[in-house]
Amino acid sequence: MARICIVEDEEKIRTELAVFLERNGYECVCAESFEDVPGYIQSCEPDLVLLDLNLPGMDGYSICRELRRNSKVPVIIVTSRDTEADELLSMNFGADDFITKPYNRQILLARIAAVIRRSMPGQFSVMCHRGVELNTSRSVLTYEGREIELTKNELRILRLLFSTPGVIRTRDEIINELWQSDEFVDDNTLTVNINRIRRKMESIGIHDFLFTKRGQGYMI
Repeated sequence: MARICIVEDEEKIRTELAVFLERNGYECVCAESFEDVPGYIQSCEPDLVLLDLNLPGMDGYSICRELRRNSKVPVIIVTSRDTEADELLSMNFGADDFITKPYNRQILLARIAAVIRRSMPGQFSVMCHRGVELNTSRSVLTYEGREIELTKNELRILRLLFSTPGVIRTRDEIINELWQSDEFVDDNTLTVNINRIRRKMESIGIHDFLFTKRGQGYMI
């Protein structure tokens, strides 16, 4: 389970975000004092930091710059500032991503999963949900001792769904993920891949696992 450190001075936003992330399988720690935020972050040893820019005392830019002096922990800036200059400054100070408030929660989850996946590729190679294991390094799906091999596109689809269990991922989100491959992908290609994944799952006894939410997308 990845640990996320939330640095947000508005208590309501901080609490709601922590509850939401914990429901989606993350461990959360929250900064409540802002006297030495870089020191607090390092003492928590998180896998990811969600950092606001507008903070009492040291601002988010300074915190990010201080962290980069002796830490490689990934940082996602989550802020109400929405100018290109703010995003550029954040990246120049070492942030890994930049998200503006108000944000779409599903997109936030996807960004978090992507940053963690890039920063810790070997530590999250096996993803689990309801007894089903997805091994991303071997590209196989395992259930009760039986396993099936996955194609590159099947793996991309399942990795996205496993990163946010219980959350609907839209067809557009999944197609965008598949566009990272070298193959041409359209709406029909997605349908074909989803149907093939279901057949493969059923062949090893996995039923009622991958759900279609009509007009919305897919979820596990």
